[in-house]
Amino acid sequence: MVTRIPNRQPIHQIIALSLMLGSPTYLVAQNTVALNAAVSAEVSIDADVVYGHKDGLAMTFDQYKPAMSSHRGAILFMVSGGWFSKWAPPEQKLGLFKPFLDAEFTVFAIRHGSSPKYTIPEAVSDVRTAVRYIRHHADHLNIDSNKLGVMGMSAGGHLALMLGTTGKEGKPNASRVEEQASRVAAVVALVPPTDLRVAVWDSPESLPAYRQFPALDLDLSLAAENSPLLHVTPDDAPALVIMGEKDTLVPPKHGEWIQSAFLEKQTPSKLMVLPGAGHGLEGPGNQATAMLESLAWFKRWLAEK
Repeated sequence: MVTRIPNRQPIHQIIALSLMLGSPTYLVAQNTVALNAAVSAEVSIDADVVYGHKDGLAMTFDQYKPAMSSHRGAILFMVSGGWFSKWAPPEQKLGLFKPFLDAEFTVFAIRHGSSPKYTIPEAVSDVRTAVRYIRHHADHLNIDSNKLGVMGMSAGGHLALMLGTTGKEGKPNASRVEEQASRVAAVVALVPPTDLRVAVWDSPESLPAYRQFPALDLDLSLAAENSPLLHVTPDDAPALVIMGEKDTLVPPKHGEWIQSAFLEKQTPSKLMVLPGAGHGLEGPGNQATAMLESLAWFKRWLAEK
């Protein structure tokens, strides 16, 4: 299904980041902004595109197409919180994606199989399939298959980093989709857990708060296999990691660990720790900074290449 709706003037960044976290703040604020916002360029939405199946269920994404794209770059946004991927009417995400659409990026909102039915390794596999599907259909989607960036927050940031650090070539003699590489060209990860070995329930370092996330009921060996920190290599996608200084759920040390690994391997990267920010990147100017830095990173590694 393709729907065409008008884009809106920029929505305050707290709304955008509240949406990433699934906060109801967005629904209230969006209604107010929508009533007063001026109409700008038209955006086309192709909703519920099926990129794969499992257990008889469809795995889907929404595509947001700008009025034009001179560079044909694309951003794949991981819809994930606690490794739970929630469907919402695609129009609700326009406030979040508008800065990228205005910069002529095509945006894909990627949904994966959700916890507790599906595990973290399965979520990683799902988003890899999404990358391969989008690359295979790049011409039809009017994007450059060499200009795929990924972005997410919290669990979504973890998935984005897994794509950036474990991208693989295609599988020979497989299906047309599986023949495609799962590599990406740029990563933005907001408050991501980078080492699951300290987070899973079996870990002596696991925090009590992690018991509310069934996805973290995971064997330590699988936690290691799905920790971006342990997969850093020189050919990884350039990564921007943004942490909150006061984040108690995913402490900033997660960003410091992976930044040290990136530096050791000479992987292009940038770490930002926003002052006074918690897991929602609260604090004066922090959310706006996160959005502006994310956009600048994608422009650098996708649009300007």
